[in-house]
Amino acid sequence: MTGTFITVEGPDGAGKTTQLQLLADRLTAEGYDIVMTREPGGTRIGNEIRSLILNPDFQEMDEMTEILLYAASRAQHVNELIRPALAAGKVVLCDRFIDASIAYQGYGLGYSIEQVRSINQQATNELSPDRTYLFNLSVADSKQRMMDRGALDRIEQRDDAFRQRVYEGFLTLAEQEPERIQLVDATQSIKALHTILCQDALAYLKKRERLS
Repeated sequence: MTGTFITVEGPDGAGKTTQLQLLADRLTAEGYDIVMTREPGGTRIGNEIRSLILNPDFQEMDEMTEILLYAASRAQHVNELIRPALAAGKVVLCDRFIDASIAYQGYGLGYSIEQVRSINQQATNELSPDRTYLFNLSVADSKQRMMDRGALDRIEQRDDAFRQRVYEGFLTLAEQEPERIQLVDATQSIKALHTILCQDALAYLKKRERLS
């Protein structure tokens, strides 16, 4: 059986990283071979690109430069880490993937959705997640959580209008692909969210095993 590619998406401050780690721990306990990673980053080259993209000192960065840097990090990530792990039958858990670029650089920055999608499909050779959990958190709640967390990176420093477009973009993606993208209420407790993700992920993985 080939591996399974699971991603988590949503606004900044939605709790994705915490839940991804908890899910990784549970799936590991269930006997699955897990690779946990993130974007931008996931590789030595990708992490260097991440530091460049998110650095608040680079406010002059052109929007197309941003789009291409995300895609470049993703190309390295897919070819160096994700595809080999999937080929080895592992479960890859990734914090953000192409949906994030479509939401942030497409809907958020106002670039052509198809252009952003096309650039990233070329970068990944059309790799798509098998399952995606979209954490639904309002712009107001997201902003408050980011402020509570401390210093904001270059993307997080953008205004509420940008955040609203990103939020609506994510919801549009969920409407377009309801079979892949599972919408979850990110205002719930950590325990409640963990239960929901584990139940769905385990059921999904067992279904794939039966069909393989």
